[in-house]
Amino acid sequence: FTPILATALFLALIIDLGVYLAIFTTTYRYFGCYMMSLAFFHWSEYATTALFNSKTLSMDSFLLNHSVQYAVAAITSWVEYFIELHYLPEVKSLHWLSCIGIIMVVGGEFIRKRSMFVAASNFTHIIATTKTSSHRLVTHDVYSLYRHPSYVGWFWWSVGTQVVLCNPICLIGYTLASWHFFNDRIQDEEVYLLRFFGQQYIDYMEKVGVGIPFIYGLQLAKTK
Repeated sequence: FTPILATALFLALIIDLGVYLAIFTTTYRYFGCYMMSLAFFHWSEYATTALFNSKTLSMDSFLLNHSVQYAVAAITSWVEYFIELHYLPEVKSLHWLSCIGIIMVVGGEFIRKRSMFVAASNFTHIIATTKTSSHRLVTHDVYSLYRHPSYVGWFWWSVGTQVVLCNPICLIGYTLASWHFFNDRIQDEEVYLLRFFGQQYIDYMEKVGVGIPFIYGLQLAKTK
């Protein structure tokens, strides 16, 4: 009974509980939707890595140990949800808003997993600092729309979870924190991508944007 199997079973149980709350309760319906989206995101991160890049597969592929800040943000969103549910239940009754959040979550999840599928072995959860012989610059499919579709998907998924919960405070917090995280990470990653692919990546940068609002990636000095 390995830790990986135990983690997968735990996430499956969370999904099952989320389905129950979404279908058989009214008060916790959207919290159930949130539980499903959160557990499925982490389970599918491992499953997609196992399918398309098994060489990098590990317990870390679930992304459950992403960072302390990530865990604190999740717990904070739960606290906000239940406090507001008790004292301001009308805030949690904006069904149209929660439905928009569900669309954001599903759309973000699809874009991220599609990017992992298309990139296959070129995708890693950790920024690659050395180029392997099999490393290729992927520019087709979702990569023709966004330079970093996996981050685009994760960004909108993250923000969407708080729209589902109708958490006004965490919505602002998640948006700002996610924006800063991806802004810094994309700049760091593009340093290596330029080193790996040179002019090919410069041409790609000129044709395709990052995809997250107001994030432009690494800025290159223009010479006359």
